[in-house]
Amino acid sequence: MLCSSFSVSRLAIPAVCTLIALLAYTSQYFFLHFNDAPLKEGEVWRLNTLAIIIWTCYYRSCTVDPGHIPKGWTPSDRTNLEEDKASGRQRWCRRCEAYKPPRAHHCKTCRRCIPKMDHHCPWTSNCVSYFTFPHFVRFLFYAVVGIGYLETLLWQRGSMVWASRNLPSYLGPSVTQIGHLFILFVTNSLTLFALSILLIKTLWSLGANTTTIESWEIERHETLLRRARHFGGALPGPGGVIVPIKKQEFPYDIGIFSNIRAGMGGSINVLSWFWPLARTPDCSGGLEYEVNGFEDPHVSWPPPDPDRIPLPPRTDRSAFAYDDGASTNLDIEAFNRRKEADLKRRKQPAEVQRRKPFHARFVGSDSEFDGDEASDSDSGEASSYNASDNGEEGWKNSEGERLRDFGVDEEAEFYDEEDIPLADLIAQRQKQQQMRDLY
Repeated sequence: MLCSSFSVSRLAIPAVCTLIALLAYTSQYFFLHFNDAPLKEGEVWRLNTLAIIIWTCYYRSCTVDPGHIPKGWTPSDRTNLEEDKASGRQRWCRRCEAYKPPRAHHCKTCRRCIPKMDHHCPWTSNCVSYFTFPHFVRFLFYAVVGIGYLETLLWQRGSMVWASRNLPSYLGPSVTQIGHLFILFVTNSLTLFALSILLIKTLWSLGANTTTIESWEIERHETLLRRARHFGGALPGPGGVIVPIKKQEFPYDIGIFSNIRAGMGGSINVLSWFWPLARTPDCSGGLEYEVNGFEDPHVSWPPPDPDRIPLPPRTDRSAFAYDDGASTNLDIEAFNRRKEADLKRRKQPAEVQRRKPFHARFVGSDSEFDGDEASDSDSGEASSYNASDNGEEGWKNSEGERLRDFGVDEEAEFYDEEDIPLADLIAQRQKQQQMRDLY
C-alpha cells in the first residue's frame, strides 16, 4: 500500500504538467486548423503569456522549500509551557524532539515540522506553508484566469459548430476536429470547476488568516464546547483528569487587509501579490505571528483538547527502586509485566492501541451525556462515531476530513507518552539525562 501511494504521488506532477500542456498547446493546434475562426494575434499572445505565468507559478509551488524549524529554537514565552502541556496544547514535537512554533505541524511526508502548515498538496508534492502559500495562491489564481479565458475561446468555436450543425459535413469541421473540441471543452470545464472551488476556499482562508488545518481545529473546538455543556464546562481526560473547556477566539484574524498581507509574505505592495516572480517570504518568518489580542497573550492555539493531553504519571513505585529484596522482586515483576504488555501492544494494529472515541466512552454510561449528542447537527462528529474506532484522532469535521487528510502526522499530534514503546521511552530519558549532565 505504501509503495502504491508513493508511486501515485510521483505521478502527480507529471499528470498536472500533461494537463497544462494539453489545454495550453493542443488547444492552439485546434484553433490553428479551425478555419471558421482562427486565433487572432492578440489571443495567441494572451494564451501563451498566461501559460508561461502558470508554468512559473506551478514550478515555484513545487520546488520552493516549505521551510523548517531552526535547530535549537525555543519559544520567546516559556512561562506557560508546562500549563500548555497539561492542557493538551502541542508545543513539543516528539518526532523532531524539539519545540514546535505556533501554527506549525509535523508533516508525515516531509518528515519534519512545517511552519504555518496549511496542508501537504499531492498535486505539487510539496507542503503549502508560510513560505509556499503565496506561490500556491498565485498558481490557483492564474490557472483559473487562464482556463477561464480558454473556456470563452472554446465556447465561441463550439457555438459556431452547433450553429452549422444542419449544413453538409464538408462545409464544417472534420469529425476529428469535433472530437478534439469536445475533449478540450469537457476537460477544460471540469478543471475550471474544480480549481474555482479550490481558489474560493483558499481566498476565504487567506482573508480570515486561517490555514486548512486551523479550520479543522476551529470546528473541533466548537465540538468540544458542545460536549462540555453536558459536563458543566469541563471534559474528562485520561486518568480522570478534568480539563476546563471555554470558548477561545481564533487569535490570528487581524483584519482582512492585514490577513492578506500576512498570507502573501508580509508585503504591503498589492502588485507584488500578483507578480509571478515575487520573492519567497523571508526565512526569518514563520515562527511568531501577530495576534488580535482578544485572548490572554499567554494562551496559545489550538485550545485545550482532553484527548491530546499526556496520560498522568504512574503513582506506583519505579521498577528500578532497590531498597530491599522483597521490593526488588516485586519491581522486577512489574517491569517484566510492563515489558510483556508493551510487546503485545506493539504487535497489535494501531487502531487497537488508541483510546476509544468520546461517543463510545460515554454513551450508555452514568454521565449526563446521552444519545442526543450523537444526532448533533455536526455531521462530522456523528460520522466519526461510526467510521472510526481509533480514538479522538479519528474525529472528522463536517466534510469528513481527518488531520491525516491534510498530510499531518497524526501519531505526532495524538499520542501519549504511555503509547511510546518502552525501549524508546527509556532511550529518550537517558538522552535527556545526558544532555542535563553536559550542561
